[in-house]
Amino acid sequence: MSSEFSLHRREALSLGAAAMAFAGAARAQTAPAAGESYVNQAPGYGPLVSDPNGLFDLPEGFSYHVVSQGGQTMDDGLLVPGQFDGMGCFALQGSQVALIRNHELKASSSTHGQWGPGGFNRERLHLLDPAKVYDTDKQSRPLPAGTTTVIYDLRTREVVRQFMSLAGTSTNCAGGQTPWGSWLTCEECQDTPATVNVKREHGYVFEVPAAATGLVDPVPLKAMGRFDHEAVCIDPRSGEVYLTEDQEDGLFYRFIPTTPGRLVDGGRLQALVLKDSPGADTSNNTTRLWALGDWRETEWVDLEDVEAPNGDLRQRGRAAGAAIFQGGEGVYWGDGELYFTAKKGGPIQRGQVLRYVPAADGRSGRIQLFLESADEKVWNMGDNLTVAPWGDLIVCEDNYSKEIRNHLKGVTPDGRVYTIGRNVFQGNSELAGCCFSPDASVLFVNVQYPGITLAITGPWDRVRTA
Repeated sequence: MSSEFSLHRREALSLGAAAMAFAGAARAQTAPAAGESYVNQAPGYGPLVSDPNGLFDLPEGFSYHVVSQGGQTMDDGLLVPGQFDGMGCFALQGSQVALIRNHELKASSSTHGQWGPGGFNRERLHLLDPAKVYDTDKQSRPLPAGTTTVIYDLRTREVVRQFMSLAGTSTNCAGGQTPWGSWLTCEECQDTPATVNVKREHGYVFEVPAAATGLVDPVPLKAMGRFDHEAVCIDPRSGEVYLTEDQEDGLFYRFIPTTPGRLVDGGRLQALVLKDSPGADTSNNTTRLWALGDWRETEWVDLEDVEAPNGDLRQRGRAAGAAIFQGGEGVYWGDGELYFTAKKGGPIQRGQVLRYVPAADGRSGRIQLFLESADEKVWNMGDNLTVAPWGDLIVCEDNYSKEIRNHLKGVTPDGRVYTIGRNVFQGNSELAGCCFSPDASVLFVNVQYPGITLAITGPWDRVRTA
């Protein structure tokens, strides 16, 4: 395995505490010993090889390239914000792609304010066009979260340009790509001026076109609901949008747009219900509702007052019969079906993967408990996910263990797990934002803290399932 890892230490200082992590790696590669902490159920790509740079272990024949890091100076003069999270990859002209990347910086955190695009002392915030900033704190400083766009050349492996593409939002966690070439970025919060140092309400989805060359107009898609949004995916046949909610009693939502492909025109928001089990808890945390591999028939219930000024959308949804999912995270559309993760589902609360297949009539469907962790060394709180070109799931782990590292996992169509990579950087940060380049040659993934985007290449077609 080969790798490239150079640290922009001077610029990383602008991220405050994050600089300590960068500086530690720059010294003597003192990342903790990884150990073989995982257990494979399928061969995958074979054993991991220790990374001499102490960043990311990969199997033999694979390598990574560092695309972008928190604290770098971007082409608009701002700094790359920290807390990298969800991300999408879009084809541009020639060998160039656009990576649109979320930054999960919270308006409620004073430290996160120092990791934003303005720098440690917020000295560069004047470079943001006030007309393009969704919200500021009560001191009139733009909020630190949003999205950045990285124009990357797959052939030269160089960043052509990177810039802030959405500004003034809070806690941009995951999201999803649209079939029409944009990124939907989700606020995982319900901040209000009464509770947090902000001037506007938060908890919305925003759209960022891949073709944008700078800051986009920050238009909240309010008809898609105000709640702790996590991720979205779209059925390309109908234009319907599916949404997850990262709460212990979160719902699974569907948005039926008035005009498919134009979400700003509004639409109808619904929540999923298990037929004959209104208000069911699907988590199996304390009471087992279903077994691994089980299917349940579903229907949808319309939701009212979706902007939820009282922050009670999920409670009202459950009262109307909606099922709850324990920590809804990533969701991704596959071949006529979708998969989403429930990070704390299962008896040991180390995660589930659910598979949903809509019915042809659009009014119903069925859902399967596709995967459930019985061993944290096999599966430990899966989060962001994508469907690989060969049909497997690729899933980022987000666990908080001091002993078991966060891994990048693969899942075969029959639900067996294998390991693709391991975060051995200091702090065992979550992995996020996994997505493939349009030509399927590169898998991009983020190390959330202190903020590193990797491009992973290798013999993707050599995965072994038996």
